[in-house]
Amino acid sequence: MVEEVAQQPSRNHLPARAQVVIVGGGVIGASVAYHLTGLGWSDVLLLEQGTLSCGTTWHAAGLVGPLRASESGTRLVQYSAELYASLEAETGLAAGYRNVGGLIVARTEDRMVQLRRTAANAVAYDLPCELVSPERARELWPPMRVDDLLGALWLPGDGKVDPADLTQSLARGARMRGARVVERVRVTGFGVADGRVTGVRTDRGDVEAEVVVNCAGQWAKALGDLVGATIPLHSAEHFYVVTDAVPGTHPDLPIMRDPDGWTYFKEETGGLVVGGFEPQAKPWRSPDDLPYPFEFQLLDEDWEHFSVLMEQALLRVPGLEETGIRKLYNGPESFTPDNQFLLGEAPGLRGFFVGAGFNSVGIASAGGAGRALAEWIVAGAPQEDLVAVDVRRFAPFHGDHTWLRSRVSEVLGLHYALPWPNRELESGRPQRTSPLHDRLAAAGALFGTRMGWERPNVFAPALEYTWGKPSWLPASAAEQRATRTDVAVFDQTSFSKYAVSGAAALTALQWVCAADVDVPVGRCVYTPFLNERGTYEADLTVTRTGADSFLLVSSSATTVRDLDWLARHGVPARDVTEEYAVLGVMGPRSRALLSSLSPDDWSEEGFPFATSREVGVAGVPVRATRMTYVGELGWELLVPVADAGAVYDAVHAGGAADAGYYAIESLRLEKGYRAFGRELTPDYGPVEAGLVFATDLTGAKDFLGRAALAAHRDALAGGGPRRRLVSLVVSSPEPMLWGGELLLRDGAPAGQVTSAAWGETVGACVGLGYLRHAAPVTSAWLAGGRFEVDVAGERYAVRCSLRAPLG
Repeated sequence: MVEEVAQQPSRNHLPARAQVVIVGGGVIGASVAYHLTGLGWSDVLLLEQGTLSCGTTWHAAGLVGPLRASESGTRLVQYSAELYASLEAETGLAAGYRNVGGLIVARTEDRMVQLRRTAANAVAYDLPCELVSPERARELWPPMRVDDLLGALWLPGDGKVDPADLTQSLARGARMRGARVVERVRVTGFGVADGRVTGVRTDRGDVEAEVVVNCAGQWAKALGDLVGATIPLHSAEHFYVVTDAVPGTHPDLPIMRDPDGWTYFKEETGGLVVGGFEPQAKPWRSPDDLPYPFEFQLLDEDWEHFSVLMEQALLRVPGLEETGIRKLYNGPESFTPDNQFLLGEAPGLRGFFVGAGFNSVGIASAGGAGRALAEWIVAGAPQEDLVAVDVRRFAPFHGDHTWLRSRVSEVLGLHYALPWPNRELESGRPQRTSPLHDRLAAAGALFGTRMGWERPNVFAPALEYTWGKPSWLPASAAEQRATRTDVAVFDQTSFSKYAVSGAAALTALQWVCAADVDVPVGRCVYTPFLNERGTYEADLTVTRTGADSFLLVSSSATTVRDLDWLARHGVPARDVTEEYAVLGVMGPRSRALLSSLSPDDWSEEGFPFATSREVGVAGVPVRATRMTYVGELGWELLVPVADAGAVYDAVHAGGAADAGYYAIESLRLEKGYRAFGRELTPDYGPVEAGLVFATDLTGAKDFLGRAALAAHRDALAGGGPRRRLVSLVVSSPEPMLWGGELLLRDGAPAGQVTSAAWGETVGACVGLGYLRHAAPVTSAWLAGGRFEVDVAGERYAVRCSLRAPLG
């Protein structure tokens, strides 16, 4: 590497300017630098307050397991493994990567169901895996006891890597392409002008920059707070031990995970690394109170806290009783409120990017996450579906330190907890409540959360978690029946709501909306926001409330993301979410009920579908919009918060049944209605989703993503999309589907369910899913195949159609 040294005569020199400054020399910062230079951006400066990998990276366990809960997450880690295996040939520094395989063992039937579902996911993602017996598991991992196990999942693609060596190899690769790495420089602030970052301030001077990337690990939140960027993470103490030699271990011993015992095991120099994720974590110091310097340091030993893991480790590997412990590692690590890492450009501050909060999967994710963030920086937008990790999924109130401390205690333990369908986090609640919360709680509502809002899921005695049919299902079924046959009221206050007004409002909205929103006042338009690739960024309704004014209603979870998207494209939007409650009054009797409470005309002729107007209900001025997400006659009533109780009481007294979001999920799937984040993502466009009709592609107006959408449409005529969304109905009423299940055609993998729920009207589970096919997915092709769904290893016949079950 003589040439590399010659290119950088002084690594301690701090330049006055760089195109990109990366803050943090852990594995994430090094990966971003490596990938930026690989994309041709050579003027990259990586700053580290200590030395490379000295924060959290050095004491990471180094596990690399490609199979994740989603396809996008799986692809990120797959790329990481491929990169780590090839780095030495490129940089001359080995990353210590070994493809040793991995085992996940199960003690309970519930865990076995999870493993069978995981195995089906692996098939959907084309990853090798095998369900094996306890005896075979012991052959693969001789040191363990197996008499209490029901089975295991063998994942031959799992590997391990040396975190410090990996970081050094990535940093060398970046240097070889022109990047500068300067250690012992502490970033103390940032330059900001006109809503854009202009550089960094350090204890050794200022550096101008066009782009700043905050990869500071547990210090990332404190740095973000300096410029008002919400980076919600909090450190927790994270434990593992390294043992003396254990009989049966060898360098290629697979990784073994025993999630029912909250523990994992990997070989290290003849012994074992034994770590885990205890159910109740031990939060560390507040993000604004982290020590400096803090290089290659550990926290005090806490054998009492570690004992819950050690007891389970001794149960699984009895030989540890006779084995010495070399060291207990207690290293702090940062975790986010939802156990997903943080990636992307901070809303409201152009050029300020974040890559942090990796929740103990930073080593596995670093390669893929570094590439994804580098592509985002260079292209100016994400180039794949990163919604689940996008920093814009959080709002400023998520940055509260006390709340984060409460949440991190729960989040760490979720790594190995059973990933129940519809699981709701319990800590740090409530954050936001609708004006109807107390009324709904008194009526028996069981609440879930979205963007901090407490929302009624179902009106039932208890919120049971299970893989099968839950105890609350009869209550949800009754809510569905009420909506389909009578009238129900839904509290949808959590909807995101934005007011757009001004002389430029129409022109700006016409560009970001794929549908034509130049409609008469009082019309409501269903439209997507598309990106330049012609894929989804949002799915919402736009109501024209005046000549130069519009009301946008979008998903509860996407408030910050939507507002950021609008601002980036010159749309002057104001968030009015908390000013209005929303009551969905839905069902065949909704017209009669509302007519009895209002002097206005609710008739078909007087109030047709997709119209919106100001009316009076129970003496309260409200905006009523005839729009539905459940597929029945109904209206969404936008009510000033102060008056929401009076309107709800009147509607309820008129006979409307209370209903929750579980019922909405079932009802919308029976009608084939899509949801953003599941069917509609940045990986798919209207062609694949079957929603070209919801755009103005056949019209004259231009809009963002039109050219790419037209190309997708033309590709359909020439051979069809690679995937196509279909509705499905399970032929048997017995199985319970939750989404994520493998779909098969004539016994071969053909796709995956995106959403599923019990459909009471249909009498079986219904869902939506994407099917893969080299040619167009037509009704004839669907009719000509035998489709099945894999439900935890059991296969059931399903009917797949381009039309919804109740379409």
